[in-house]
Amino acid sequence: MKTLAITLVQVAFYIALARGADWLVGRLHLPIPGSIAGIAILFVSLKLGIVKLAWIERGASWLLGEMLLFFIPAAVGIVNYRSLVANSGWQIALTIVLSTAAVMACSGWIGERIAARRKEEAKEC
Repeated sequence: MKTLAITLVQVAFYIALARGADWLVGRLHLPIPGSIAGIAILFVSLKLGIVKLAWIERGASWLLGEMLLFFIPAAVGIVNYRSLVANSGWQIALTIVLSTAAVMACSGWIGERIAARRKEEAKEC
């Protein structure tokens, strides 16, 4: 029960951060989405030690574990655009495949670089 409460509080923190970042972007008329501003604020807060990873880790793990559920409304919404899918379906599918491959390649490349850097740091110690 305690773990559930901690997770819910951490998820509420993410929601509050997202709402706050949206409000800030709107108030300052910034040309970026609120979600990107929220990610930047969270990153800076983590790097500066204002927010500790332990304070938000369980909520992040739960959100990542349930991420697929957040895509269901978007997938169901495609039903409203049958003519678009019928006319441009192969182009949409190609875009999805290519963008997925690009994300996978970039993630793998970054992961290899991080692993190599950690290996070098371990040798120096």
